[in-house]
Amino acid sequence: MSSLFTELAHQYIDGEWKPGDGSWDIIDFNPYDGEKLASITIATADQVDQAYRAAERAQVGWAATDPNSRRLVFERALRVIDDREQEIAEAIIAELGGTHLKAAFELRLVKEFLCEAMQLALRPESRILPSPVEGKENRIYRLPVGVVGVISPFNFPFLLAIKSVAPALALGNGVVLKPHQNSPICGGSLVAKVFEEAGLPAGLLNVLITDTAEIGDALLVHPVPKVISFTGSDKVGQHVATVCAQQFKRIILELGGNSALIVLEDADLDYAVDAAVFSRYVHQGQVCMAANRVLVDRRVEKEFTEKFVAKVKTLKVGDPADPQTHIGPLINSKQVEAVTTLVDQAVGAGATALLHGTAVGNLVSPSVLTDLAADSPLLSQEIFGPVALLVPFDGEDEAVRIANDTPYGLSGAVHTGDIERGVRIAQRIESGMIHINDGTVHDEPTVPFGGEKHSGSGRLNGESMIEAFTTQKWISIQYGRSRFPF
Repeated sequence: MSSLFTELAHQYIDGEWKPGDGSWDIIDFNPYDGEKLASITIATADQVDQAYRAAERAQVGWAATDPNSRRLVFERALRVIDDREQEIAEAIIAELGGTHLKAAFELRLVKEFLCEAMQLALRPESRILPSPVEGKENRIYRLPVGVVGVISPFNFPFLLAIKSVAPALALGNGVVLKPHQNSPICGGSLVAKVFEEAGLPAGLLNVLITDTAEIGDALLVHPVPKVISFTGSDKVGQHVATVCAQQFKRIILELGGNSALIVLEDADLDYAVDAAVFSRYVHQGQVCMAANRVLVDRRVEKEFTEKFVAKVKTLKVGDPADPQTHIGPLINSKQVEAVTTLVDQAVGAGATALLHGTAVGNLVSPSVLTDLAADSPLLSQEIFGPVALLVPFDGEDEAVRIANDTPYGLSGAVHTGDIERGVRIAQRIESGMIHINDGTVHDEPTVPFGGEKHSGSGRLNGESMIEAFTTQKWISIQYGRSRFPF
């Protein structure tokens, strides 16, 4: 077991590692073998206040720091990760049940986002705008919002914490981070440790390992944070949105998905199969961008289905620490029960299981379902597990209709031999992101990332980070004297 789980099993408040003041512990388990990784006494609502107040105090001086000096912190953070990369990868495998492939993917993106944060520190610009009033100068300043609250999920916790924490800090803000209870180290304490070793001033980043059963909505209703960045389920996201709206707080919501990967009749079927299998089964399907639904033109349905099932049968299910493993465990037994129940219910309602996955502990082997009724509830919801739905269609219009027949709109893909045809179809799909002749699971630091409908609000990455974590202030200067009507 990585020493990180012993070293980092604490709260991080105002630059100090300390125990929580709560009366019970969050137990961090390895989802593959059930090994206890860490026991962390939870933070209380009073410690939420301590964390936010520390960030508020530290942020004033940080915002006044030269951006070139701020960016050096992220340069050093990159070196910290490089120096401890193997240890961090092992922690991701142990805490999340992530495979070697998943750990490498997550670490590569973390580094890319830290590189982007270095540039982001220098990017906000002030402007002078013309005025119709004689002798007036309008200055528009970009300023940090102040303090940002970040709530990260369990599936890619290191990446999805860094993704909001790093740009918020780069733009001159303080941050309070709350990781998911199933990933308190990789999604929380590890982030604090990296920035502590990188020389981030004390108090700017605080990490609280806690539960709503203890603190309620204290993270959301506290008066200090001006922006809340939440990544998680749409159900919890709705609650976050409601509470924050009542507090007049800005929110960035990155929620669930029910992506469709569309295979047209002129697609390269072998390539489309590879893209679809990866897009559905990467990290056991516990990815918001995963291709829940694979829509296939009926003219190539038979050939595609045979190739798809054959490919899925080659996936190895087992110990994520084995470099040959493709599919590791789901995060916990509750998720295992939810996924297996969905499959059993669908088959009971008439769906055909070309592969019917089984559960051994938290390991769930892949399922491939077809012949689902058009009104099957499984087609419109997010499935956070290794289950693929194959859905035939007749023509582009039906493909678009089926793709849009869901409350979600995060990602998607279109496979075709005609690029511009794919673009035309992509433009008709109600989704924040669509990829032509590729998979559905992508993230890049410089492009807008986010969804439509129940998949969230706002965007992250690139210039969107400036919109998310800064505010604009208009300061006008009147040269000479204004004339007033009375």
